[in-house]
Amino acid sequence: MVHIRDVWINWFEGEENGYNVCEFFEWRKDDKIELLDQVVIVKMTSKLFNYIENNLAELPEELLNDVYQQSFQRKNNQRIQLDYCFIATDGKKVLAVDTLGYQTPIRKSRLMPRQEEIVLELAMNEFVKNYYVEYLDHPREHHILSPDPKLMSGLIRKERQLKQLLFMVLDQLYSTGNRAEVQYWYTEWAPTNYEMIQSMNFEEAWNSLYAEVRDGWSHQHYQLCERMIKGQPFFEKLWELQHAESVK
Repeated sequence: MVHIRDVWINWFEGEENGYNVCEFFEWRKDDKIELLDQVVIVKMTSKLFNYIENNLAELPEELLNDVYQQSFQRKNNQRIQLDYCFIATDGKKVLAVDTLGYQTPIRKSRLMPRQEEIVLELAMNEFVKNYYVEYLDHPREHHILSPDPKLMSGLIRKERQLKQLLFMVLDQLYSTGNRAEVQYWYTEWAPTNYEMIQSMNFEEAWNSLYAEVRDGWSHQHYQLCERMIKGQPFFEKLWELQHAESVK
C-alpha cells in the first residue's frame, strides 16, 4: 500500500450523503482545515467507494485492519497516529476517511485538486483490493430528510443546505396533518391552482406540493422556504446560519 504526505483536509462529520462532503472549491474560510502528515491510500472497487461515500455503515473489518495506524496527523508540531484513517479511491474518485477509532466512516473529506491528482497517480499501478461487504449490492433507501443525490445534483453548497432546510419544514408540515395549512402553502407555491388545491385532501395536497418542489432549486424555492420558516425559531436559526456561513 502506498502513502501520500502533507494532505490538507476539511472534515465533514456524520454525513451519510456524499453531496454534503463539499468539493474543494466550496470550502469556506471558517471551515476547520487540518493537515495530515501521512495518509495510506486504498484502491478499491467503485461499488465499495460509493458505499463508503454515501453511507455511515460499518466498514469491512479487513479494510480496517489494513489501514490500522498507518496514517498520521500534524497538530501543533506533533505527529499524532490515527487508528483508522485512509484515502479511498476507485481510480477515478478520491475521498479521505477517518473513523475516529470506530468502525464507520464518521469523518469524510474531499482533497485539493492537485492532491487528488497525486493520489490517482500513486494508485495507478496498485491492485484493486476486493473487500467483502454484506450489503454492498443493496442500495440505501433515501427519504425527505436524507434526499436522493439526484435531487441535489448541480446545486452549490448553499443551495443544497437551503433545500435540505425546506425539506425539513415540509416534513414537519406533514407531521401536523393539517389540511388547511398544507393547502395554504401549496397555494403560495402555485397560486394559479387555487381552485384545484381547495378540492384536495391532506395527502393529495402535500404529495403534490412535494412532487413539485423536490426537483431543482430556484428563486421560487428560496421564497417558499423563507416564508415557511417564519415564526419557527429552530428553522429561523438554521436559515440565519446558512446565510452567515455563505458570506464568510
